[in-house]
Amino acid sequence: MRFNIGKSIFVFLLVIMVSCKKQEKIEIVETPIVQNSIEYASGLSIQKYEGYSVVKVSNPWPDTDKKFTYILKEKTAQVPDSLQQYANITVPLTSVVVTSTTNIPFLEMLEVENKLVGFPHTDYVSSEKTRVLIDNGKVKNVGQNEKLDIEQLIDLRPDLIVTFGVDNNNPMLENLQKSGLSVLIQGDWMEQSPLGKAEWIKLFGALFAKEDKAKEIFDKIVTGYNQAMKLVEMSDANATVLYGSMYQDKWFVARGSSWVAQFMKDAKSNYLWADLEGSGSLGLSFEKVLDKAKEAQFWIATGSFKSLAELAASNTHYSQFTAFTTQNVYTFESKLGAKGGTMYYELGPSRPDLILKDYIKIFHPEVLPSYEFTFAQKLN
Repeated sequence: MRFNIGKSIFVFLLVIMVSCKKQEKIEIVETPIVQNSIEYASGLSIQKYEGYSVVKVSNPWPDTDKKFTYILKEKTAQVPDSLQQYANITVPLTSVVVTSTTNIPFLEMLEVENKLVGFPHTDYVSSEKTRVLIDNGKVKNVGQNEKLDIEQLIDLRPDLIVTFGVDNNNPMLENLQKSGLSVLIQGDWMEQSPLGKAEWIKLFGALFAKEDKAKEIFDKIVTGYNQAMKLVEMSDANATVLYGSMYQDKWFVARGSSWVAQFMKDAKSNYLWADLEGSGSLGLSFEKVLDKAKEAQFWIATGSFKSLAELAASNTHYSQFTAFTTQNVYTFESKLGAKGGTMYYELGPSRPDLILKDYIKIFHPEVLPSYEFTFAQKLN
């Protein structure tokens, strides 16, 4: 009886010890080497651990609570069991397909454009550097964003497809994953902060194990942006500004918290719809725009117009605006690549420092007397 009691006590203590050890193992939390390397982007976070990084995309498209988590791991790294539920991506990538032209400059800045093997509708790409790869057949045309050529993607078998969604209905994304292709959803286009958009270069830095280079590039962009703002910090924001143009029967003006409105604010101008709440744009009638902005000193027109005559030909009523009659109309969309792609939409998001300088040159030319526009063009 004593032996049985002693044995029971021994077994009981052993169970307690094992349980404690298991509990102790569960409570161990690995400390990241870098808590979060993202400073400006609101929809991205990157935590770096020993041998792997945890990437979170929290705002992939409008009006969604969907979030994505990805584990970027080195080939021999050990990833905790608690993270195995998320998509594991081995880095550095040796091949990639991207589906947004805004990603092309990131690849080129990091000097990994030769890892690009596919892109949808390659005519949209304006960069001369990447166009050479396309023309030499090293980058394949993989269809269009809403209808990617899955069979070709399977043949290419890229390490990763970096793409985006526009709403909660994404059958193409589901089809890609069902085909066994590795997919990462990014949301740079959702950022409204100019520096927030550009900071997505750090995602590509993590994908290609070039985090330090990505940080160095981005820090220079931040410095350039802040230096540009200092040029006009003592200037008055008196210049009244009209933005947009007619599309079908609506004139879309940028809301006050939008990417475009932020540039005009930082360039010290008086954008007439700066108090319009929200991001994105609002469609208005021509009459409402004319009533508010008829006497605006500057007009930032949307569209790839080359001259005032071409602008007037698209709508004869444009001549009623003072900015038109005084020839103070500018566009950022007239400079096109070899196949018709718009350089501003491709390179602009990654170089907000250059966009801001263009706006400052428009509204306060005296502080940048020798600066030449990168994207903007005055319509003559």
